[in-house]
Amino acid sequence: MQVVRYWNPDWKAAALGVLREEEVLALPAHFSGERATAVALFEAARENNCQPSELAAQLISKPAGRFPVKVMNRAPDATGTPYLLDAAGAQEIWGAGVTYERSREARMAESHAADAYSLVYEAERPELFFKATPSRCVGPNQAVAVRSDSNWTVPEPELALVLDAQGSILGYTLGNDMSARDIEGENPLYLPQAKVYRGCCSLGPVLLLAEEGVQPTFEITCSIRRDDREVFQSSISTARMRRSFPELASFLRSNNCLPSCTALFTGTGIVPPDNFSLQAGDVVEISAQGLGRLRNPVVRLTGDE
Repeated sequence: MQVVRYWNPDWKAAALGVLREEEVLALPAHFSGERATAVALFEAARENNCQPSELAAQLISKPAGRFPVKVMNRAPDATGTPYLLDAAGAQEIWGAGVTYERSREARMAESHAADAYSLVYEAERPELFFKATPSRCVGPNQAVAVRSDSNWTVPEPELALVLDAQGSILGYTLGNDMSARDIEGENPLYLPQAKVYRGCCSLGPVLLLAEEGVQPTFEITCSIRRDDREVFQSSISTARMRRSFPELASFLRSNNCLPSCTALFTGTGIVPPDNFSLQAGDVVEISAQGLGRLRNPVVRLTGDE
């Protein structure tokens, strides 16, 4: 079941809907505002002794509204037309690093402390770090940012897990974990500055609800366009990850308190060449079967924001 979050101008709030072909079928207003999250949907399903996908299917039998995706999939404006929001609605966003061999190679090449990345790839404990608050994260068609003091910034296309407070996986969505490779490469202790800033990540338009006991595999593709020309394209399967989704979720939850809705980026296996850096005006598109297409233009911060 594919669920989306969107801005409902009639309710003047975020709301949940189900994606069916080229249309979003709105769930009732009960799933709007603070309840426009997968957590609320799972809680309601438990109360009704059914699966979340079953409950959603029942609710859209008489949808609270219908919206064409092609109209909603655009940048927010003041026209009063609904638009897609990030699919997670997470209260915190975390990241995992060096979960793919390609990521280990890239981090070792950029850093003066290459051994640290080699060791964490093989270690029992994964690299986990705090990535963003909601105010630092953008949704589909909104701009991700390059720091004013970075000359080597790249997107990191990733699968993101959406978790509840107990660390259970509620669903999957796409994410772009922007990273200033030059800042992190100068010193690993600069990781927070390389990763955490305004516009430092985006989350995808579709949340694919999790099925108990099933770890799906996704083929993630990233394309970067500059002046209407594709300048980079690559794909990788999540089957090549060093760690499982439940393993990453378990380590994040261990000795930690999570908000009721948390997003966890699972690491990237797509790394542009070392001579490539994002520029203002570029457009990053990340896609995967079942998760839609996450599109974000790129801006450069001035340092005064």
